Amino acid sequence: MINLVWLIPLFPLIGFLINGLGRSFLPKGAVGFIGSLTVFLSFAVSLGIFFELNGSVTKSFTIQLFDWIQVGNLSIPFSFQVDPLSSLMLLIVTGIGFLIHVYSIGYMHHDTGFAKFFSYLNLFVFFMLLLVLGSNYVVMFIGWEGVGLCSYLLIGFWFSNPAYASAAKKAFVMNRIGDLGFLIAIFLIFNTFNSVEFAKVFPQAASLTAGSDVITLITILLFVGATGKSAQIPLFTWLPDAMAGPTPVSALIHAATMVTAGIYMIARSNILFTLAPFTLDIIAVVGLATAILAALIAITQTDIKKVLAYSTVSQLGYMFLGLGVGAYTGAFFHVITHAFFKALLFLGAGSVIHAVSNEQDMRSMGGLKSKLPVTFYTMLMGTIAISGLPPFSGFFSKDEILAHAYEHSKLLWLIGVIGAMFTAFYMFRMLFLTFFGKFRGTTEQQAHLHESPASMTFPLIVLAVLSIIGGFIGVPEALHGNHWLAGFLEPVFSASEQRTGASHLDHSTEYILMTVSVIAAVVASFIAYLRYARNNHVPVPDTAERTAFANVSYNKFYIDEIYDALITKPLNILSGFFYRIVDKTFIDGFVNGLGRATAEAGKGLRLLQTGNIGFYIFIMIAGIVALLVYGFYNI
Repeated sequence: MINLVWLIPLFPLIGFLINGLGRSFLPKGAVGFIGSLTVFLSFAVSLGIFFELNGSVTKSFTIQLFDWIQVGNLSIPFSFQVDPLSSLMLLIVTGIGFLIHVYSIGYMHHDTGFAKFFSYLNLFVFFMLLLVLGSNYVVMFIGWEGVGLCSYLLIGFWFSNPAYASAAKKAFVMNRIGDLGFLIAIFLIFNTFNSVEFAKVFPQAASLTAGSDVITLITILLFVGATGKSAQIPLFTWLPDAMAGPTPVSALIHAATMVTAGIYMIARSNILFTLAPFTLDIIAVVGLATAILAALIAITQTDIKKVLAYSTVSQLGYMFLGLGVGAYTGAFFHVITHAFFKALLFLGAGSVIHAVSNEQDMRSMGGLKSKLPVTFYTMLMGTIAISGLPPFSGFFSKDEILAHAYEHSKLLWLIGVIGAMFTAFYMFRMLFLTFFGKFRGTTEQQAHLHESPASMTFPLIVLAVLSIIGGFIGVPEALHGNHWLAGFLEPVFSASEQRTGASHLDHSTEYILMTVSVIAAVVASFIAYLRYARNNHVPVPDTAERTAFANVSYNKFYIDEIYDALITKPLNILSGFFYRIVDKTFIDGFVNGLGRATAEAGKGLRLLQTGNIGFYIFIMIAGIVALLVYGFYNI
């Protein structure tokens, strides 16, 4: 089965070609079936590979498809790597991807670009699978750039709206900034290790001394790439704006797959980062700062998708915190659980938006609990999971990260717990504003309130079940578990663990940390209940009536405005200067001057063309005389 790994990206590529080429004549039913079936077939093959790998003694296989680039010492085969890390990512991408494709059949049914949308989704899954399967940094980079392209296409899918088109361009440009760092890192990796193959680079790196300048530089550049793709400070503002795309896009790209590419890349390169403790400290600080900043913004947002967008940024920050403190398994564990509950929450939000005639402002919702029971209860499961309440999935992965943060620094742990409180608060705030109290929309909206069709509620139910039970793959020893995930991923992170040494908190300390984080989440949830459910508080629409902090938070700390003032406007001024002075005056002036000089010279020379034969004979004779005189004086 492992030798058939090439089929996994091939199926979505076939779906892209069929739906893309047949978009003008294929019926919607066929388009949805083909798009979903191709991803399901990839999931089936991924599942078979996972079970085969789990039962195999050998835990890593490299499947070479063909020789690709051979230039001097540079040898880059087009090959795939199958190991525990990539096999789990395959299940996430294809499994969640299939559910989102099914959901899209109902959500996008009335859209005129239905076939084009499914072809883009299939293409995105193809590139994401290339990113995951690549056995070297160049194949990974192809997938990396491909998902960036598909993100641009899907965010700006409704491009006739200028704001949506601008959001797509913003995502594309900010990702290119990070991608440049990744690309330079690949050059440095080849220059240092004479290869870009994981199987050759990582064993060489394991023999190096920790803290070397070149490894530190490589890892910082890789992290720059990760900050762009995984929306960390300072390259995070594109992700909330990316909510301009259809809701299934938000679930697929900005919850479960693309935004976790940076975490996957660092986890894949874990030995390089273990050898760069300075870079790990930067990652931990940036990740935690991102988690707190995004959470502070989320607590005042009124757009249901914006709340979830900033929640994604915050949760990605926690994953980077885990990576920064060396909890590679914990960070990837949170990638898995986050894929379950965040995809559920985004799709649930889409179900709500679908029911209230495309309304996204929670101030115009309320009282939907009885009208959308499946959506409510599944979103409740997702909210409990992301809040870190036991025994739901988010509890286990979040607490594993916080436990490692406690080992690394008590301050990081404390700030992390505060961030977890914010998470519970803004998520239950979203739930209560949406589903509790009285309906605050229009009479016309109220008349059309309805539960979503089965094609949309089925994925919600599956993801809700996964959000409930998904954490049991990583139950710690303190709770009488054996942490299956840590054992499964051990071959991937063994070199890093040998470098750092395994250290574990005693069980009593773990119990205390778990209790503190759970109490913090419960208290925050109860505060949200008192304010938004029992007292039916609705956020005020008028900026003047908000507190100073609420106003700053609601306006996202004016970070976009700061970037505009410090970066965009100065660059526009500089561009204007180069356009007016350098380009138009000097470059165009020189080129146009040559043209004018030639034209003026032509005006003078054309006077010699009189049409008078006698004049021509005179000029000819004068020329002959001039040649004779010249020859005479040069004898």
